[in-house]
Amino acid sequence: MVVLILVGLGGLLGSIARYLISVSLSDFSFFSSAFPYGTFVVNIAGCFLMGVFYGLSKTYHWFDSSLVLFLITGFCGGFTTFSSFSYENIDLIQRAEYLAFAVYSIASFVLGLLAVIAGLMITKYFF
Repeated sequence: MVVLILVGLGGLLGSIARYLISVSLSDFSFFSSAFPYGTFVVNIAGCFLMGVFYGLSKTYHWFDSSLVLFLITGFCGGFTTFSSFSYENIDLIQRAEYLAFAVYSIASFVLGLLAVIAGLMITKYFF
């Protein structure tokens, strides 16, 4: 039960942070108004935070499994799933699972886009 509370609270805070950052960057238009600045910044920041948190967990004994659950699984998971995706890919590379890395990366990108297209088509034709 404590695990669920830690992950849930971290996810809640991460989701709120994502929303606030995305909204604050919605009017920024350096390249074009179509560029998803909020999501881009959140994804890169989430990857950076996950790297910091992971590094801390491997360096300091006080960064225990409760903090990992709260910050990495919860906060970063709620903040962005891209950070988890990146972490998992780095893990595959470090374990020399190159085929799994390639399949996971390509399939995630292609199937993610296809799923969005499918969702858009369903809503367009059925709702």
